[in-house]
Amino acid sequence: MNYHELIQLYFDRSTAMQAYWNLYVLVVGGLLAFSSLRKQRAAVTTALVCLLFALFAYENLGAMKDVTAQRFALLHAIRQFDAGGGATTNPKPVRDLLEPTLTPATYSSVKMTHLTSDILTILALIAMEMRRRTLREVARVP
Repeated sequence: MNYHELIQLYFDRSTAMQAYWNLYVLVVGGLLAFSSLRKQRAAVTTALVCLLFALFAYENLGAMKDVTAQRFALLHAIRQFDAGGGATTNPKPVRDLLEPTLTPATYSSVKMTHLTSDILTILALIAMEMRRRTLREVARVP
């Protein structure tokens, strides 16, 4: 594997990480939109949606953990790469410019961001359910 292929693979893994975040944001947005449009209270539905979201979030975070590990492994391989002579396969000026910019987020920061968003999403779903209950009770009072 040459230096170019390592760099390409690193950016492919970066794209994969972004795709997992995009999917996560899309699911969270869809859940919150679904919940905000519901008029009837349904604690069972809310509980089921929270459980399904938690399962999705767990699997999504697991995929992000794998991609993060891959990115750090590739970063290590990039930094250790020695072309064994040949400016076309290991251009020093490019390495000096590019490698300092390869700074993937650590898994702990990805995990904390994900878990914080997970908790806030579930709390928002529960808050919307509680609001529906309160509004229904207020509407019944003469």
